[in-house]
Amino acid sequence: MHLVTEDNITDLAVARWATARDARTAEVMTALVRHLHDFAREVRLTEAEWMAGIRWLTRTGQISDEKREEFILTSDVLGLSMLVVQMNHRLDPAATPATVLGPFHIEGSPELDFGADMSDGLPGTPFYLHGTVRDLEGNPVAGAVLDVWQADTEGAYESQVPDIDEARLRAKYATREDGSYCVRTIAPLGYTIPMDGPVGDLISQTEISHFRPAHIHFLINVPGFEPLITHLFQEGADYLDSDVVFGTKQELVVAFEPRRPGATPDGGTSEVPWSEAHYDFVLQRQG
Repeated sequence: MHLVTEDNITDLAVARWATARDARTAEVMTALVRHLHDFAREVRLTEAEWMAGIRWLTRTGQISDEKREEFILTSDVLGLSMLVVQMNHRLDPAATPATVLGPFHIEGSPELDFGADMSDGLPGTPFYLHGTVRDLEGNPVAGAVLDVWQADTEGAYESQVPDIDEARLRAKYATREDGSYCVRTIAPLGYTIPMDGPVGDLISQTEISHFRPAHIHFLINVPGFEPLITHLFQEGADYLDSDVVFGTKQELVVAFEPRRPGATPDGGTSEVPWSEAHYDFVLQRQG
């Protein structure tokens, strides 16, 4: 019999979790036990603090649903999401860098034609984002699907707007034979992460900025290429240096150029002032 003491509890727990039948599960769980125990010892965790942590995790689970991922938001603000992204996507320096998925991606966005408007009349400055998708050698990638989503001018994503039963500011665009694409939407604005839940409660106890700079999300998954999850940020936007989820990278900052009424990149015309940005996504082949 092993009597449990403060000195041997970690070794006993590690030994138990080392019995996991899957080797990777055993590796992950034994390391998790060691680090959790080391954390508790380092901060001299009290019972009241332990219970507060348990209740915080419980509330995080309770507020999460199919449209709101509070645990992903937790990982984002702790910097864990970006660390995992960077460890798992060590791409060629010439390839477009990856960033976090974030908690607001929704599967099943509608497929739109080149230059079709995914804003569907929502208020905001008309915005055209266009360019190409190509490989590291400069060859165009035809038929690449860009899954695009963003917040509205109030900083709200579809999942944060009550009683929405259709796609809102999200769509899928396929590249043409020459690799070109054109997204029509409204210019994004910076916004605050949700502050009405457990993550917001925690952030409010610090001097951490809870804002994100203006950006648009992209997910590009093409057979034979490394999948890419990334953002494009507006050059000169507020909070570029203090993005609460650590997602900003210089290579992803692009100029949003104001334009007068007239011809637009989709081959049409605009009767009102609009803005545009150009960006070429560069994908890395697998293997």
